[in-house]
Amino acid sequence: MSRYFKKLGIPYLVWLFLLAIVPAIIMVVLSFLDCEGTDFSSASLTLVNFAQFGYSSTLIAFLNSLLYSSITTLICAVIGYIVAYAIFRSHFKNKFLILTLLILPMWSNILLRVNALKSVMEPHNIIVSLLNKMGINILGPSLAGTPLAIIIGLIATYLPFMILSIYTALEKIEYSLEEAALDLGLTDFKKFWKVVFPLSFKGIVTGSIMVFLPCMSGFAIPEILGQGNIVLIGNVIDMLFRNMNYNVGALLSVVILALIIGAIALVNKVDKEGDTLI
Repeated sequence: MSRYFKKLGIPYLVWLFLLAIVPAIIMVVLSFLDCEGTDFSSASLTLVNFAQFGYSSTLIAFLNSLLYSSITTLICAVIGYIVAYAIFRSHFKNKFLILTLLILPMWSNILLRVNALKSVMEPHNIIVSLLNKMGINILGPSLAGTPLAIIIGLIATYLPFMILSIYTALEKIEYSLEEAALDLGLTDFKKFWKVVFPLSFKGIVTGSIMVFLPCMSGFAIPEILGQGNIVLIGNVIDMLFRNMNYNVGALLSVVILALIIGAIALVNKVDKEGDTLI
């Protein structure tokens, strides 16, 4: 039976090799080549592509990515834990339905969601129009193109990942441990701080990685909501590939890929059983 299931996994391994491993190898090779666009006839090995890390534009983009990703992850961790814990402690019979409602927006196209969010951030948006029709004449604030717009967009997009990771970790906690803590004389707050929070911390770690990485590497949200005023490393990579500078673009992509692999290794170390993975 085990051999039969191994054979069923062969197509998956083939597609994994073709769609993940081969492109990664190509990007690593391109990082060390000097050529123009797709003309590899005169390509030569070089390290000149690494000079991109010395450009102020690249350094600023990296710092912006780290800053915005860290802020978003921190806010998502706080809000995500509060929401996940509230659902975990609630008396709803069908908690899965609540979680489904939370992740329902994720089933729609991210570009549609971000553009809809951008329209709300414009001074003349649908909310202002409805209020004006009701006789309330106001002019909404223009958030589009500001750092706050990007942070709001990142939080709105990736918060469900944090909530689901933390909720999954909370669900794995044995209730008998909480009862034992209360029997030993701990208050509800001390029980939470010394029992519940430490046991659910791996959910925070997993959720933080699942939020931080797409924030770090994404380019659509800062491009649409930031209107080009704030550049993240994903925007730099996008611009390089658009300009057919595949060598430098591949090099920066390899750096992001290394971060992703390191994050996966960290998740495996913190959550060896994969309890909090979605």
